[in-house]
Amino acid sequence: MPTHSLTPRALSRRAFLRNSALVTGAAAAGTLLTACGSSSESGGGDGNGSMTYLSILPLETLAMAPELLGVAGGYFAKHGLDVELQPVKGTAQAIQTLISGIGPVCRAGQIDLMTTMSESQRPLIAIGTLYRGSGLRILYSKSDPLTKPEDFVGKTIGVPSEGGTSSKVVSLVLASGGFDPAETPRQVTGLTPGTFNLVQQGRIGGYVASIDTSNIVLSQHEDAGVFDPGTVVKSDSQVYLTTTEVMEKDPDTLKAFMAAIRDSIAAFVADENFDETIAKLREQYSFATLDDDVIARKSLGISRELWTGGDPNQPLLVTHEDAWLAGYQELVDAGVAKPGGDASSWFDNSLLPDAKA
Repeated sequence: MPTHSLTPRALSRRAFLRNSALVTGAAAAGTLLTACGSSSESGGGDGNGSMTYLSILPLETLAMAPELLGVAGGYFAKHGLDVELQPVKGTAQAIQTLISGIGPVCRAGQIDLMTTMSESQRPLIAIGTLYRGSGLRILYSKSDPLTKPEDFVGKTIGVPSEGGTSSKVVSLVLASGGFDPAETPRQVTGLTPGTFNLVQQGRIGGYVASIDTSNIVLSQHEDAGVFDPGTVVKSDSQVYLTTTEVMEKDPDTLKAFMAAIRDSIAAFVADENFDETIAKLREQYSFATLDDDVIARKSLGISRELWTGGDPNQPLLVTHEDAWLAGYQELVDAGVAKPGGDASSWFDNSLLPDAKA
């Protein structure tokens, strides 16, 4: 039977202390690193292959499928790693705790990395691209559709936080059509399928959700429609992020992590109907979108297209400079990122299996 715990193993005292550090913020991180068993020399490892992965996403979503299968399928263990998946409250906290040394790697949006780096040079670097398009969807009612940028003008859009990635993506959708993002108010809402009731009631025009949540809503409501921001936005990719210090002092841990993620993604790519990968995930995890065969297969199919860029033969996780720079230019043109940044220095492919820098 699958476990209903989304933590891969029971919390030890060391893990409890680490979780406490994440909740109270990175200000306490410096004094807690020793108690957590972390080492600034090893970038969050404890010398025996253990590491903390900082997740900006809740674990109860198939958007986390590569990392979840990395644990459940033994891919991390194959590469000598014992990985604890640790959710944090959004990208800002993930970056803060990453820099503090609590964990050596996290996932973040290209948008967030570029806006951060353009505002103040931070010791951050992207070491692999997971999603080659938007992992977000915007749900709306067919009675008042959101199918093109002009449809968003004057509508209130639900987002999980003020000024976060989702809100920036909405701004980029508007900017792509030449519209002022300020013309579209944002309201902080939940990300659950139940939030669609606010759309039906006319209280919001739509809201940003994950791929698997959008698939649940579409299956439950005939009046629901979905907009893919990636049809007009270039920069909404997702990358694995580390610090330059960890990259210099502990590249082997990062190489092992990226190799395990590559193997995990490759398993999804090779599993045509996801029979084996879904079964393996269910051995250890249980949540709504994973437990529903139709939703799980549909969501993983969409994600697979985004992981491979539609070409299963291309090397996984490689960041392509032309797409990377085009994304930065889009952010600059939209006023989301500051100009003049050396975006080419913000990524490095050298830690990937069979990839060149």
